[in-house]
Amino acid sequence: MEHALYRLLDEQRIRYQRFEHPPVYTCEEAARLIPELPGAECKNLFLCDAKGRSHFLVAVPAEAGVDIKTLGDMLGVKGLRFASPERLKKYLGLEPGSVTLLAAVNDGNQHVTIVVDEALWAADAILCHPLVNTATLSVPVADLARLLAHCGHAPRILAVPRRS
Repeated sequence: MEHALYRLLDEQRIRYQRFEHPPVYTCEEAARLIPELPGAECKNLFLCDAKGRSHFLVAVPAEAGVDIKTLGDMLGVKGLRFASPERLKKYLGLEPGSVTLLAAVNDGNQHVTIVVDEALWAADAILCHPLVNTATLSVPVADLARLLAHCGHAPRILAVPRRS
């Protein structure tokens, strides 16, 4: 899966810098184990509505706490909540700890809506796992936008509400 991602990045001329590191499962672990890299650190949340009909991959700055209820109101969905690991595997082909914007490549049927915080999208580059949590890619935002569009996932850019 990871090798197919690199082939696609190369075919689409998506620029990236790759950094290997020990497995990380949280932003706190990443901050402790990964040296400072060129790009904005992000936190990725895989969410669904109360009935499990709508799914969202939400990317925000790493230090941001998200007000999920208000975000659900903004997105027009009721009961927005964290989706299960089974749903993560089914819709994005990922294991917990590997959630990444690059997982859009695994959602050919566009079951998942990509939501990116406007502050994160304003960065020059975003740090993303390449579908595994043992490496990080620094991808210029313009290239990331092209990749997401190629995968049929033009992101919704929002001021994602913060937890107070």
